[in-house]
Amino acid sequence: MGTARIRGGGAAVCAAFAASLFALAGCGAPGGGQAKAPDKAASTAERPAAEKRGPAWTFAHIADFNGELTDVAVLAEDDIWATGAENDGTYAPLLLHYDGEKWSREPLPDALGDDDGYPPALEEVGDKALWMRSVPRQGAAGGEGVAWARWDGTRWSPVPNPPPGAAADLDAASPDDIWTLTGERTAAHWDGTRWTTTRLPYATVDLAVAGPDDVWAVGSRSTGPGTELNGGERYAQPASAHWDGTSWKPVDTPQARFEEPIPPEPGAGLTKVVALEGGEVRAYGMNSFNHGEVEPEPQDEYIRLRRDGTKWVDQDPAPGQCEQRIPVGQDEGGLFLDGNWYLTDDNRCLKIQRPRLPLSTGARKGSHQTLWLKEIHRVPGTDDWIGAGKVEVSQSGDPFGAPVVVRLERSPR
Repeated sequence: MGTARIRGGGAAVCAAFAASLFALAGCGAPGGGQAKAPDKAASTAERPAAEKRGPAWTFAHIADFNGELTDVAVLAEDDIWATGAENDGTYAPLLLHYDGEKWSREPLPDALGDDDGYPPALEEVGDKALWMRSVPRQGAAGGEGVAWARWDGTRWSPVPNPPPGAAADLDAASPDDIWTLTGERTAAHWDGTRWTTTRLPYATVDLAVAGPDDVWAVGSRSTGPGTELNGGERYAQPASAHWDGTSWKPVDTPQARFEEPIPPEPGAGLTKVVALEGGEVRAYGMNSFNHGEVEPEPQDEYIRLRRDGTKWVDQDPAPGQCEQRIPVGQDEGGLFLDGNWYLTDDNRCLKIQRPRLPLSTGARKGSHQTLWLKEIHRVPGTDDWIGAGKVEVSQSGDPFGAPVVVRLERSPR
């Protein structure tokens, strides 16, 4: 996202943390059917006039196959990459590239080997520095091994010194200052010469680089204050840690607890941390329990924290639909939030509108269409934003998913 990027692991939007307690929405598999889509953007004029009053996504590319795009990297206006999968019954991974004039399908890098896993992930590790990593299927042979490739502007080649083990998302201050989680309690750092593995004080699911020697990690803890209940039951609590250039240090994090009577198998934790431009750090999570065992049930509690000097405090509530949503991008006017919402710096919650697919794709006039974006990025040096995902089309007899790339259209100023 250039200078406006939010630092933090993208895959954490669909975090696998505390699966026994709760699941985050938005990580579903693609639908069936066959999309018959053109290789050009839909006209802005096709959108209803009411949708033109606020920010809106417009189609920059509608792929001509059924499936989805799962990641996008924007190195320049004429160098955009997207990964995804075609759902022809096998869910085959694929790679697309935009050269400034057209989108074309490219072979996956040889460095990834025989990729029979999920679509590979794209990792921007600096200005025009792009890495790609394989995402093996769960339970696959050698599932802990991750293959890496890098793009040098001309071709893909193996990463000379790839991250160790089953590295997850990368977050980087520069190509010579990269962090990744390699396990529940381990992180690895690249200094331009070698990878160094460090031990984390708590079980961790996400980290964010706020700057050199300023890295945050979040997750949960099962020991310490607030974790013991009567009868020996454990109540997991939110946890965070900070890297100061020397070591990871535990950071005092507010506890979460339901009022009595406490519901069965409670647990709380943080699943996402983001570093905003300007230095502010925010953390997100949930306090939940094993549903279906008591009546009446309490509501799950969302955890929304921000770093205020030397301590974590509750975030100021956002209005309307923006209240419980997580930032996925940042520009000079505010924050892009998951679910296609935008929170302005003056605390207005705006829905980012989206167009309907043209009828030539096979989508009918009465079809229900939902835009699911997996990733958004800023075009370097501009105020333009690109997103990638799919439009899920629900209609009788012929549902399908249309892989799409979208571009943001700003509202008149």
